[in-house]
Amino acid sequence: MFIAMNRFKVAPGAEADFETMWTQRESHLHEVPGFVSFHLLRGPVREDHVLYASHTIWHDKAAFEAWTRSDAFRRAHAGAGGSKPLYLGPPQFEGFEAIQSIGRPLG
Repeated sequence: MFIAMNRFKVAPGAEADFETMWTQRESHLHEVPGFVSFHLLRGPVREDHVLYASHTIWHDKAAFEAWTRSDAFRRAHAGAGGSKPLYLGPPQFEGFEAIQSIGRPLG
């Protein structure tokens, strides 16, 4: 399993626009082999920003890397440049390969 995360420092007052941008866009993730799940996470509120993270789970690192080179990736990120005023600086990417996983079904 591979987990890909991007952290975004969203400007105060731009939270609703940022969340709408993500929840209303077509991600095209369901078209990509190796995709498992996606989560948009809202984190702590700081004085100058609210921290958000996109969290995507893949079967393996190769599946994630294939996604980043795919037409689906380009379509999903086509309007990303217009959203920069919503957050401070570029997103910070973090990728993790799973060493151990323990879980049970949600609900």
